[in-house]
Formats: sequence, C-alpha cells, structure tokens
Amino acid sequence: MLNRNTHLASWRRTAGMVWERYPVPTDQSSDRRAMSATRLGLRYALAMTLAQLITSVEVAAVLISLTNQTFDAATAYSTPASTSLLVALIVFGLLATAYGGYRSIAPSLTWFVAGVEPDADQRASAINLVRRQSGILLGVWAVSSVVVVAANPAPGIGSTLLILGAMLFGGTSSISSSVLFTQRIVRPVVSAASKDFVGRETAPGVTARLVLMWVAHGALPSLAIALLVVFHVNGWLIPRSASLVIPVVVLSTVSLALGLRSLILVSRSISDPLNDVVAAMAEVERGEIGRTVAVYEQSEIGKLQNGFNRMVAGLLERDRLQDLFSRHVGPDVARRAVETDEDQSGEVRDVAILFIDLAGSTQLATTHTPREVAHVLNDFFKIVVAAVDAHGGLINKFQGDAALAVFGAPTAAPDAATSALRTARALADDLRRLPVVDYGIGVSAGSVFAGNIGGENRYEYTVIGDPVNEAARLADAAKNTSRRALASGAAMQRTDDTERRNWESRDPILLRGRPEPTLISVPRDDNDGHGLQR
Repeated sequence: MLNRNTHLASWRRTAGMVWERYPVPTDQSSDRRAMSATRLGLRYALAMTLAQLITSVEVAAVLISLTNQTFDAATAYSTPASTSLLVALIVFGLLATAYGGYRSIAPSLTWFVAGVEPDADQRASAINLVRRQSGILLGVWAVSSVVVVAANPAPGIGSTLLILGAMLFGGTSSISSSVLFTQRIVRPVVSAASKDFVGRETAPGVTARLVLMWVAHGALPSLAIALLVVFHVNGWLIPRSASLVIPVVVLSTVSLALGLRSLILVSRSISDPLNDVVAAMAEVERGEIGRTVAVYEQSEIGKLQNGFNRMVAGLLERDRLQDLFSRHVGPDVARRAVETDEDQSGEVRDVAILFIDLAGSTQLATTHTPREVAHVLNDFFKIVVAAVDAHGGLINKFQGDAALAVFGAPTAAPDAATSALRTARALADDLRRLPVVDYGIGVSAGSVFAGNIGGENRYEYTVIGDPVNEAARLADAAKNTSRRALASGAAMQRTDDTERRNWESRDPILLRGRPEPTLISVPRDDNDGHGLQR
C-alpha cells in the first residue's frame, strides 16, 4: 500500500482549489491552523445557507401562487400574519442551516487542515458529512412545516397536502442544491478520510442517483402540475373558477431551475471523478507512476477511484521489485527474464570475462573493524561497477572481495574483448586512488555457457567455462605485477588493433591449476609514448 506521505500529498492535490483560495499557512502554529479551519467551515456553512435560501425563495413563490389562486382552505396562509410567519421561518431556516452546517464539518476540518491522519471515529464522521448535511436540511424543513400547520387553527386536507408537498419539494431541492454548492469543500475532506476505502457502498450508484434525480426533480413536479389540472377540472379542492396560469408558470419555472441544478450536480458527480482517473492514467502513461486520485465517493465510482490507486500501488511495488531484481542480477538479465520469461534456458556463446580480486583482504579484516571493511569494499566495488557499466559489461556476481564481470552476455557484443580490456585499463588507473587497497585484474575470452543455473524455484544467471577460471587465475597473478592487470592471449586475439596497441606481450606464465603456460599481456605504461587510448 502507499505510505502515509503519499496519501497526504494526494489529499493536498485533491484540495487544490480549496487551498488556492484559502491556503493553509506554512506556519504550523495552532492559531493559524484554527483560523484556516474556521474559514473553510464558514465557507461550507455559507454554501449550505445559500442552497437553503434559494430553495426557500422557490418554495415561497410556489406557495404564494397556489394559496392566492387555488386552495380555498389555504387562504389563511395568505394573510399578513402568515406572511410574517413565513418570513420568520425562512430566517430561522437560514440560521439553523448555517449553525448546523458549521458544527457538522468543524471537527473534520480540525484534523484535515492540520494534515494528520484521522482516527476511526473522525474517519466515519467525515465520510458521513453529506448524510448529516441532508439530515440538517430535512430537519429544518420538517420543523418549519410543523410550525406552519400548528399555526393554522383549522387545517383542511387541501392545506395539509399543500404543506406536505412544499416540505417534500423544499427538502429534496435544498439537499441537491447544497451538495452542488459544497462539493468542492466536502470532497477533499471525504477523500482524506477514505484512504482505506474497502468498497462498502454507502451512497447511491450512478444509475440510482440518475433515477432519484429524475423522480425528485422531474417526475414529481410534472406530477404536481398534472394533479393541479385534474383537481381543477373536477373541482376537487380547487374551485373551477380559479386560474391555474400563474401557479403552473411558477411551478414550471421553479422545476426548470431545480432540474438544471440537479443535472449539473449529477453530471459533476460522475464526470469529475472520471476526469480525475483519466488525467491520472495519462500521467502514469507518461511515467509518473506515483500519481494517485482522491477517493471521495462511496459508490461504484469510489471503487473505480480506489481500484486505480491500488493499481498504481501495484505498479510501484512491481517497479520496486524489478529495480531490486536489476540491482542483484543486472538490468540486462532482468530485462531478458521479464521479456522472455526464461526458466533454466541458456546457450554457449563467445564472451570476454573480467575478474577483479582484492589483495590483502585477510589482513584488512584483522586491522579494521567490520564497518570499516564494509566501507572500503563499497568504495572499491563502486568504482568497479561504474567502469563495467560504462563499457557495456555486466557484473555477474560479487564473491566476497572479488567481482566477476561479463562482456557479451546476456546481450551479444561483437567487441566484447575490446570492452573488457578497456575496462581493465580504466580500473587499473582508477583504483590506485583508493587507500589501503590492492588488487589484481584478469581478462580472458572464449566460449562459455551463459544461462540460468539452479532449481525450479531458485536459480541465477551465470557463466560457466574455462575463460572464467583463466580470468580468476590471471587476477591472482596480476597482484604481483606493477600495473595490476593481466590479459590472456585469447582476449588479445579477439580485440581490435587500436586496443591491442595499448597492451604489450610478456613471457608466458604457468597459472595455478593449469597444465600449460598462458600467453599474457599487460597494459603499457602511460609514459611509453605509444599514444594510449581508451
């Protein structure tokens, strides 16, 4: 899984637009953090209040048009006293919404602005922000409806239906509008609380929310208009002499405005997370594998967001393992294993072998601490690896204080011997700069088996053949030469004329464990005047 710092960075990216307008101070004092949390909380409460105000005005317009034109029993609501009560209830609704909204989000903003991980209770509270928001608004409309009905001394069925319809219309309208207005603040908070999202659906899915929005903001207003016409024609609750023109126009206008807000809300709830995932996929395709998206949905859209993040985590883990694999076996071997999926396959090919061995390692271990010995070896092998990589070779393995480099495997190289000899000369010069380090370098060439050796569940890429043994013996013998490097006659035969001029032949020597003398060459001294080249 992604670590905590990755998640915090993802949360901050998600809240980009919020931080741009209301940035969190870099000074992490408690007073500055509290100020930022307060500003975000007030902005959230203001957004909820604005949604409640718009809906209240719409509902008031519908009520006034209906009570003045239609229901005889509802004329009591058109008196000055009822109008004053309606204004008072609107003011009450706005104040209750603002207070309830701020109190609802304030605890979540405390940990969110501080940039710390929430505990289990804080996480659950933040995830349920929209639910509490909806509950606050429904509560305000329910209380207002009860007050209106209680203030009417003789409520009839017509007025009761009118109030119930207004409460239903106002509640659904204010909920959808508030979600639309507050989503830019709520999403980053929910995202920060949903990093351990496990797919539990606590919000309507795409199909469900589309159907709900159509029913609440399309079907029900249309049904209300149809019922008005039917009641008017039959004289039920509505006198035939009443005019429906104004009520129908007002109700249709309000329905259109509400439908537009609902359409924007639903489209954003689907398109925004999809656009986030698409943009993140494009960044991953460009190589930014650590890119994640915010998870602020608790539906199948949240599963998509979380699934993308899990995919990115898997890619990061795969790259980490591949990097570790490459460090142990070399990038060419790792690439070949991934691309060809080899098991124990191999082949005989012509390669060059460079063997380098540290001299006096036993004495080094007795006169220095283990940590100091490790430091010396790391400095030694760092130079070896850099030189081998620079000339296209592969460090096949480290053997204590020695290293085996292969040129020409697993990727074939026609100039393998030349590359190995150039590497030997470079190392002979570069390693002289290291203190308390002596060494020997041997270079050989010839046919070897190059492939995977081992069991079904554990094997390694290696090279097997006489050139490997010869290079090791040459490295041991080179410790007694001034240039600390020896090359076999086989290596010199396979190199080009330019590189051959940088070496000079010496008398054959009998290497340990070999039946016949070996032709050898040593690097020419820089002062020989032969124009050494690398």
